[in-house]
Amino acid sequence: LGQACLEASIKYANERIQFGQPIGRFQGIQWKISDMACAVESGRLLTYKAAHMCDNGMNYGLASSMAKLVASEAAMKAAHSAVQIHGGYGLMKAYAVERYFRDAKVGEIYEGTSEIQRMVIANRLLKSGANIL
Repeated sequence: LGQACLEASIKYANERIQFGQPIGRFQGIQWKISDMACAVESGRLLTYKAAHMCDNGMNYGLASSMAKLVASEAAMKAAHSAVQIHGGYGLMKAYAVERYFRDAKVGEIYEGTSEIQRMVIANRLLKSGANIL
């Protein structure tokens, strides 16, 4: 979902002309796209780490909680930024980012809210120490 937001935002930023140039040339838009890309990639890498640990018979509980937290929040932030980049169009059903925004919120709630994931992560770290990372 975060990747879809990123792709839609890049496409729109290259196509939408404002003040005689694509909005992707404006620093504010560039920063949103940069932050979006970093957050999405962080969630992806944590997810790969958890999957690798699971595939190799390692204890992946902490890694999966971290992946769920980071990836779901990255998707929500990406969706929010995508709506901002699209401006008024970002809330119109004609643009996919409107649906991405609604769908991203669900990711922060289902299968354990972000707050629950934070509790799980903190409890495991407080019990076992940072060396379990």
